Amino acid sequence: MSESLTLEDVAEAQEQPAWAAVGAMTLGVFGLVTAEFLPASLLTPMAAELGITEGAAGQAVTATALVALVASLLVAATTQRIDRRHLLIGFSVLLVVSNLLVAFAPGLPLLLVGRVLLGIAIGGFWAMSAALAMRLVPEAMVPRALSMIFSGVSAATIFAAPVGSYLGHLIGWRAVFLLVAGLGVLTIVAQMITLPRMAPTGSAGLRTLAEVLRRPGIALGMLAAMLAFAGHFAVFTYIRPFLETVTGVGISAMSGMLLGFGLANFVGTLLAGPLIERSLKLALLSMPLLMGALGIGLVTLHGSPMGHAALIALWGLAFGAVPVAWSTWLTRTVPDQAETAGGLLVAAVQLAISVGAAGGGLVFEIDGAAGVFTVASVVLLSAALIVLLGVRTRRVATA
Repeated sequence: MSESLTLEDVAEAQEQPAWAAVGAMTLGVFGLVTAEFLPASLLTPMAAELGITEGAAGQAVTATALVALVASLLVAATTQRIDRRHLLIGFSVLLVVSNLLVAFAPGLPLLLVGRVLLGIAIGGFWAMSAALAMRLVPEAMVPRALSMIFSGVSAATIFAAPVGSYLGHLIGWRAVFLLVAGLGVLTIVAQMITLPRMAPTGSAGLRTLAEVLRRPGIALGMLAAMLAFAGHFAVFTYIRPFLETVTGVGISAMSGMLLGFGLANFVGTLLAGPLIERSLKLALLSMPLLMGALGIGLVTLHGSPMGHAALIALWGLAFGAVPVAWSTWLTRTVPDQAETAGGLLVAAVQLAISVGAAGGGLVFEIDGAAGVFTVASVVLLSAALIVLLGVRTRRVATA
């Protein structure tokens, strides 16, 4: 047998959808993203006990994001001979080890080591997620599988900050990381039971990254995805100062609005599958278009907390479909190199998050939170325009 399977082999192997395996992947996503977000809600007690500043403790988040970016680009090329079942379980093992190291860290160095391991797991998993979904369900069901997987992100977003901070107050921050390590163990068991053997497919050297980008329409699609994510994260990063200075609400109302955003985002992720099955092009186009319009509405609608709450919830609903739609896009346009394309998309998203947050900061200094929302809306509408004029949603030929 050759070391890589053909697309026909893959199609034959996925005639019956492996929903239990997709569920195990979703559980893994929930654990990974929960661990990624936890330091934000536990930063103060972590810094106090470790004897470091909150700024230094915050580098735990930065280290994870930077390593995830690099790992997403390299994982396909460096794991060509590893069964994808074993690789996915390995990422869950890293999740467990990472949280154990953080839980028992006596100082910043070991804390950062743990967070680096988590970054490898996160970057590697997301680079593989779309390609693995293609292996587990028939092609027509890939959007539904991806929406299920990404629902783990939305659930973790809702869970990590409020529950993490609450449990940290009750049992201590170290115990919270131990609980997430336990969740990782449960994930390993579920994946060992449900995941089938999945031999590597395609050829993935470092040169493959450039080859995929040279295919017609791929670089343009990656640019549109970057703009969509950058616009969202510029808004999301500065949503609290916007609610404080423009909407004029207190902490209780603000918490309720953010909870509404998270719940709507979860629903939007689940609804993304059926929407994309109807029309991927419509999903890619309508979501940034709607978010751009909502951003303008937030800036122009003054003195209406209820109106802002509704618009923010709609924003969460719309963004829920964005990562599912772009992941589906790469499975349809680059099915023979989905792992490599997945790495490129993850790297583009990580870069977009950084650019959105940093660029938003510059605009915030000049024109406040309302200025950030205005510029972000223009960026989102630009993403929609690129999708309308140049993004393909069918397989493209190699260069």
